[in-house]
Amino acid sequence: MTARRPVIGITLDHEAGGTDRYSRFPWYALRENYMSAVSTAGGLPVALPLFPQLAGEYLPHIDGLLITGGAFDIDPTLYGDTTCHETITLRPRRTQAETAYLEAALHQNTPVLGICGGMQLMAVALGGTLIQHIPASFPDALPHEQPNPRDEASHAVNITPHTLLAQIATTSHMAVNSSHHQAVRTPGRAVVNAMAEDGLIEGIEDPTQRFCLGVQWHPEFGIDPGDRKIFNAFIQAAGETE
Repeated sequence: MTARRPVIGITLDHEAGGTDRYSRFPWYALRENYMSAVSTAGGLPVALPLFPQLAGEYLPHIDGLLITGGAFDIDPTLYGDTTCHETITLRPRRTQAETAYLEAALHQNTPVLGICGGMQLMAVALGGTLIQHIPASFPDALPHEQPNPRDEASHAVNITPHTLLAQIATTSHMAVNSSHHQAVRTPGRAVVNAMAEDGLIEGIEDPTQRFCLGVQWHPEFGIDPGDRKIFNAFIQAAGETE
């Protein structure tokens, strides 16, 4: 008898619609490789609609939560900033729903993997703050919005020893892609597990949870051998009972 695949809930992006898009009416969106990365690692991927009021009802039906990235930003008021950089784009409905799913998952100690903007949301939920626009705050930083294709590496990250990520990746550095204009400024109660060569935070984790890991890059592209290891470890944690 084949073992049951852990059910992984994956958050969706939301588009308002328009005559030149998929539909004139609002629709959800998700890159296929989020789903295939979960499936290849042994999970059963399912899409989570952006209904914050139903987060508590969805959580008993999933074994792990994957918070995806997207071309938008977290509202600065959520981490105590009173100003908003001109480059910031908000999607309040998505942020509200993902926050509800994340809070429910943390409360139930459900394994969580946050990718790019998903990691930034995790940082805020764990009491951290964000850099609103990297070029404005750190003009000498690496080009974190890489000019080359997203399925190629942009820079390397140094992995913090003795962290969950170090245990998973079994290496001291990884080659990663980079598609973000914001970054974690302070990690709150999370632990920093990876940093870029320019000193910016690239990964966080909460050791008080069964599995609560965030990375600023996109491991679903599978650029570095450590990327698949991250998904494998996530699915393994989701398949374990407390």
